[in-house]
Amino acid sequence: MPIQGVGKVVVGVAVTTDVPYDDQGRRWVEVTAPDGTILVLSENPEDRPRSAGDQLPTSNFFLYADDVEKTYEELSAKGVEFPAKPEKQPWGWWSMFTDSEGNRFALQQRD
Repeated sequence: MPIQGVGKVVVGVAVTTDVPYDDQGRRWVEVTAPDGTILVLSENPEDRPRSAGDQLPTSNFFLYADDVEKTYEELSAKGVEFPAKPEKQPWGWWSMFTDSEGNRFALQQRD
């Protein structure tokens, strides 16, 4: 199934998850918009922005799909660039793709 939506700026979100992320004071925060869109926030405000660089590709922006492998095939056929094929991780299937400006986006399977 293709990606059905992306996060957006929304006023009036509800915090649906707020839990410690690690022993460094970081928290995992999910907020849900009135239309059901879930946004994930996971940054310690005291951390300074930093780039992971190309040697460790990452993204702070996650999109969810019902079937990551199928979505990968569909998007690849349309010319979307993926640094690597989808991988099964302990938390589920995921992959990463880039846009025309080189921004990286994570694609994760929602189980």
